[in-house]
Parts: sequence; C-alpha cells; structure tokens
Amino acid sequence: YGASGETGIIECIKKGVNLKKKGRFVHSYISELDEIGENRLQTSIHVKKWKKLLDRVVKINFDIAYEGRQNKAAIGIVARDREGTVLLSCSEVHQRISSTFGAEAIACRKALQIDVNMQWEKVIIEGDSLSIIKKCKTRSPDKSLVSAHIHDIYQLLLNFKECRFEYIPRLANSLAHILATEAFKSNRGDYLVGRVPKVAEIQAENERVREPD
Repeated sequence: YGASGETGIIECIKKGVNLKKKGRFVHSYISELDEIGENRLQTSIHVKKWKKLLDRVVKINFDIAYEGRQNKAAIGIVARDREGTVLLSCSEVHQRISSTFGAEAIACRKALQIDVNMQWEKVIIEGDSLSIIKKCKTRSPDKSLVSAHIHDIYQLLLNFKECRFEYIPRLANSLAHILATEAFKSNRGDYLVGRVPKVAEIQAENERVREPD
C-alpha cells in the first residue's frame, strides 16, 4: 500500500480535488493500513530456533499490536546476544496512533533509541514491517505519513558504528509480538534487563540456541 497509496494522495492534491474528497481518500488509505494490523492481537506460539550471530553483535526485534477503532498501539522490543540470551526487553503502550504504519515506525525508532542508550556498537534491527524496513535501508528523504519518525531514525543512525536492518516474516518475530500483545492487553509497558516478562519466558527459552549434549 505504501508507494501506491502515497502516489494516489499526491495525485489527488495535484488535480485539485476538494478537501472533503481528499479527506475521504486519506481516511480510506489509513483504514487499509489499519486492516493489516487488526489481527495482531493474538499471541503467536510459533518457535523459530535462534541462529548464532557474530561476536559482539546484538540483534533487536520489534513488533506491534494495534487496534484501529481505539487508535491504540503497543510496541514490543527484545534485544539478544549471539547465543539468543535476552539482554533486555521493553514494551510500551501508545494512544492516538492513526495507523499500523505509524506504530511500526515508532517501534523501530524505540529499538534504535534503546541501542544508543546501551551503547552497543554493532546491531541488527529486525521487524516484520517490510515498508518500514525498506525506508530504513534506503536512507533517503521520506515524504510518507511517517516521515517525522523516519527522520528521527536517520538521526539515530548517526550514532552507530554498524547497523543493519532486516525484514523477517511474522512467524519468525514471535517473541517481540508476544511482548506487544501482552502490553496491549494489560495496558501497561515494561522495561526489563536480562529477562522478558513471565508470560514470554517459555517462548524466549524455546528460541535460544541449544548446544549438543
């Protein structure tokens, strides 16, 4: 939806469509984005085994839970070392969020901010929002509905020695999704060092690398 939707909005403006019609078009575009996230409130139980990272590389996964009728979003973030051991987990609840697209951008920005605060020099940022990951990789001027968040992300990237963005399927992003979903349900966020909330402990352990006996 990203590229075609944004192009449609620009074309409407160029053709001088009245404000009422433009408003309906924008609302329709945002609603389509919202529909992508309406099924995000179910906790995944998929398990994908962790693949070891290079030394001193930290991987941070982010995801969201979103409900368009409430304009409410929750973000879930988990940082792990090369063995898949949790370094920290974080979740937040946000109100007045107009789309899943915006919520994903906020989650990505938060993941980067955590990394800056922790001073990890080499990091991989993973998420299942292909549009946001593409924008972060491009690092070119952004004119989308989330341009302010993307600009913040670009500014944060100046602090990194090495940062790579990677898209992963939803089923491979289960732990971050559980964190977001539980924060949404409880309407409360967490910031935990060295662990995840109790509800996500089994998932975190199942995903860790296990050495042969």
